[in-house]
This record gives sequence, C-alpha cells and structure tokens, in this order.
Amino acid sequence: MFSFLEPSQRCTQFVRTSGCALALCLLTLVGCTTTEVRTTAYTPLTVEDATIAENRLLDVGVVQFDAGLEQEEEAEEDELVFPELRRAESRYLAVTLADSLQSSQGWGAVRVIPSERTNIDVTVHGKIVQSDGETLTVEVTVADSRGQVWFTREYSEQASHYAYDRKHPTEGDAFQGIYNRIANDMLIYRQRLSDQYIAELRTISEMKFARSFAPGAFDRYLTQDDNGLYQLTALPAENDPMLMRVRRIRERDYLFVDTLQGYYDTFVKTMETPYQEWRAMSYEEVKQMRELKRKARNNTIMGVAAIVGGIAAAGAGGGAARQAGNVAVAGGGYLVKSGFDRRSEAKMHIEALQELGDSMEAEVEPRIVELEDRTVTLSGSVENQYRQWRELLKEIYQAETGQAADI
Repeated sequence: MFSFLEPSQRCTQFVRTSGCALALCLLTLVGCTTTEVRTTAYTPLTVEDATIAENRLLDVGVVQFDAGLEQEEEAEEDELVFPELRRAESRYLAVTLADSLQSSQGWGAVRVIPSERTNIDVTVHGKIVQSDGETLTVEVTVADSRGQVWFTREYSEQASHYAYDRKHPTEGDAFQGIYNRIANDMLIYRQRLSDQYIAELRTISEMKFARSFAPGAFDRYLTQDDNGLYQLTALPAENDPMLMRVRRIRERDYLFVDTLQGYYDTFVKTMETPYQEWRAMSYEEVKQMRELKRKARNNTIMGVAAIVGGIAAAGAGGGAARQAGNVAVAGGGYLVKSGFDRRSEAKMHIEALQELGDSMEAEVEPRIVELEDRTVTLSGSVENQYRQWRELLKEIYQAETGQAADI
C-alpha cells in the first residue's frame, strides 16, 4: 500500500530527514578524531673507537644558531616564538652541540664562534625552526674550508614526558638525541675523507686566514673554481716571514676564541635553570592548548549538529516536536559557546607563555665580559667583543709589518 503525503508534509519530512542526516554526519566527524601516539627514539652518541692521528684532526667551529626570527611575523600565535628567548637559545643550542662533538672524540678543537669570519676547517651553521619545550626542530648545514657542503639536514625530536619529571629527572638535555644525531652524521662524513683531502683542508684554512690579513702576499696560493670551491695552487715556504707573522696572529685569535668559550659555558650554566623551567612549563602549555583546541573543535561541531537537528525538529510540526527542537537548538547554542570559550582559554595560555618569555628575557640577558689585552678592554655582547678583537688584531698586524690588514 502506498502512502501519499501532502506537499507541506513532504517538505517537513525532507527537512527532518536531511537535518538528522547532517547532524549525524557532523557527529560522525566528532567521533573520528585522530589520536596521536608520540614516541621518542633516543640516539646514542657515537664515540671514535680509536685514537686519531694528529694529521687527521679537523677543527670545528659551531656558529651561534640562527634564531629563525624572520618567520616570526608568519608564525601562528600558538607557535610560541619569543624573540629574546630565541636569541638566547641560539647560543644554548650551539654550545650543547659543540659539547656533543667534543665528546665524540673525533675532532680537533671544537669551538662556538660568534660569526663565520673565523676561518676554520669545518663550520656548522644551525637554524631554529621550532622550539616550544615539546618539539625541537633545527636545520643544520655543515661545510668545510674548501667550500664543500657536507650536508644540509633538518633534525626534529619530541621531548619524552619524563624529560621534565622532577621526581625522576633525566640526565642531559631533553633533546640530546638531536645533538647526537648531528655529531654522528658529521663523524660518518669525516671518516670517509682521505688523508690528502684533510691535509688540504687544514692548509686552505690557514691560507684563507693569511689572505684576510695580507691579500697581496697570499692571493696567489688560492683559486676558486666555477663552483666556488677553493683549490691550492702553491704553498709559501715554511720560513716565510709573512707566514710566520700571520701564524702568530692566528694563534692570538685562537686564544681569544678559546677565552670566549668560558663566556659561552658561563652563559649556558646561568641560563640552564630558568630555561629548563620555561621548557617544562611550555611543554605542559602546548599539550593543554592542543587538548583545548580539540575540545573546542568537537564542542563546536556537536553544537552545530544539535542546532541543525533542532531546527529540523522544530519545523516538523506538533507541540512536542517543536519543544524538543527548541531544546536541541538551545543545547547546541551552549555547545558552540563552550567551543568559543575554550578557544579563549587557549588564548589565555598563549598570553601566559608570552609573560614567561618576557621573564626569561630578563634572566638570560648576556652579561658584560671584560677582556684585557694590552690595556684594551673589550665589553658588550660576545659579538661586539669579537668585532673589537678583530680590530685589535688589525692594529697588531700593522704594528708588526707596517702594512694595513684587510680584515
């Protein structure tokens, strides 16, 4: 038997059916939220298993990391980018990486350097892509004095939930695995280099430094090919007076950079406690914000579904149906409002993190370090001190040779 409906009844039935279907679809979306399972596989540091011959040792310079602040304007507010904190991290990460490289026992002197102007055998450049206590992502480029890029890679790791557990604290940095992976990759690359290549790198480093002081005297020993790679064309005599003077200047430069290591170590020790506190708080904030956003999204979806279903029921006719529909609409409105309230709460957490960042900025502000040499005081940030030192080297070179240095 067929049942015939009036046009108005068919319309009401369509609204009821489609409204319920839409509500069902939206509720299904809520039920299909993805649960992320995060694991952190710790990478141990590879230590050189044999004593390396002196002629295979390469000195390493780790440049202060790029803080990645050019991304600040494009970053979403929950990416937690605090400029002063990032600048402090740029030193902290460089020092921690240098410590890992030194611990691998596969290198000569490993120094943190304020700029790439120091000519050294192997230079490491790093850039902070993300750092919020829960996740650390850095981009690292390693190149040698010839100009050959060893590799450019992105490293990312998530902190274990035990990393900031005060009852059971873990040893080392929360992201020590990243530094170990970088050090391991560098060691693998170096082990593949021939003795001849390493010897040439060491000589190229010296010639580049010498040329920065006396280009007229040392230009002829180096050339660059079409790819920008340096090649040795000849070598000065070991007893060349100009070379001997440059070597003395270079030793002074090494001594100064070694002095800076004390500054970096002190800086990191001073920064460590407040920085780890910030990381721990940020770790919890990030997790809470993610949970709040998930709940806000779910509440909003359920609220919209209830409103749609309520409108359909209210239009179905009949007092009971209209009353049920009005209740559903009201309930849906509450859920939508709850979703927006949770978003506001998440924003409050972001603002709390900004306050933490401001307090951290005061904690890790670089201290003035005074270094005396020939009654000259170098003060200010480490970068400014190094610029002043290079100017002093120029004066030393001019006094010894009577020639202007081009540095």
